[in-house]
Amino acid sequence: MGPEFLAVLQILSLALLAAGVLFYVAGSVGLLRFPDAPSRLHALTKADNVGLGLVSLAAAIYWGEPAIAAKIALVWLFAIISSGMTAQLLARAAPVADGSGSPAEYERESGT
Repeated sequence: MGPEFLAVLQILSLALLAAGVLFYVAGSVGLLRFPDAPSRLHALTKADNVGLGLVSLAAAIYWGEPAIAAKIALVWLFAIISSGMTAQLLARAAPVADGSGSPAEYERESGT
């Protein structure tokens, strides 16, 4: 691999890293701006999962080792699985926490 190819890989890694950070910022803004817990959690988990994917891809390209890329992919997979479950549990607990009702009432109203 020549120096030009390595420079292109570094630029690609930097671009993916920057895009990932933008998704993290968008998710954080959604967390602060949306009115209710389910929409806040939706914005946060979706944007953060995409952001983590882009940052992970940038790291895998930067280091260039298949073993490291596989470990990074596993971390991303576990983050995707756990964030979905965590967001679901938090969204169901939110009506109880703010005093607006029980999770069963929320499920009847929202149709979930």
